[in-house]
Amino acid sequence: MMMDLLHLHEKFFRPLPESYDQFKLNIHNLFPVLIDTKNVTKDIWKELNFPRVSNLSEVYEVLNSDSNPTKNSGPEIIHASKCEKYVETKYPHEAAYDAFLCGSVLLKVAHLLLWRVHGAGSVPEPCFPLYLDALAPYVNQVNLIRAGVPKINFSGPDHPSTRPPILILSVRRWPGVTEQQVYHKFQNLCKFDVRRLTRSQFLLLTNKFKDARSVLKEYRRHPTLQVSLYRYWRHSPDINCVLRVCGIVTTWALVAFLLGRPSP
Repeated sequence: MMMDLLHLHEKFFRPLPESYDQFKLNIHNLFPVLIDTKNVTKDIWKELNFPRVSNLSEVYEVLNSDSNPTKNSGPEIIHASKCEKYVETKYPHEAAYDAFLCGSVLLKVAHLLLWRVHGAGSVPEPCFPLYLDALAPYVNQVNLIRAGVPKINFSGPDHPSTRPPILILSVRRWPGVTEQQVYHKFQNLCKFDVRRLTRSQFLLLTNKFKDARSVLKEYRRHPTLQVSLYRYWRHSPDINCVLRVCGIVTTWALVAFLLGRPSP
């Protein structure tokens, strides 16, 4: 959803502002109520120990399976006459089908949230106002991937960061190494996003603390692939460049001062 909001702002409203807070304010004025299905499903997914999923279609399949305790008690979704093909056949990336998936997932998850609040034996007659009440804690919060915060709150302050720390990989004796090669090197141990920082350094980003701990343990003292915690003031190329320039200027200033002093 975040990419969609950025695109809508840029193409249909005005150029993206420099200020993050201004961007949030603009989006909130344009769309006073936002509900991100991915953000809504994340909490309930962990709580009910549903199988892992990687896209909206898989989420829909799980919610229609026996894994969902409210499978047979949720709202009935009836297709329009021209959309009955979606009952039995998947049409991924077709606009109407994707809209059907998104709306269905939202309703089914809202029903699950209602069931969680009231218990299996006392769920009130489903109605849209009740579903909106169940979804209220998730309104205007949009999920982020590999960011400093887990989600953006468009109607208030963002939640504190709960992301694992960024790791930095320093490569030795492997000339010409690429991001893809680094990714494949670590993929059997855990999954990372890999971004090149310098010629021989790469940033490793994950959303799982256990993956970060595992890699730090295995590669902290590795002879050719050393992994450590990323520190901006220590590892940033821009900061290092500024420090080098300051060091050179200071050295020359000191030399000029010493050479310019009158001899006793």
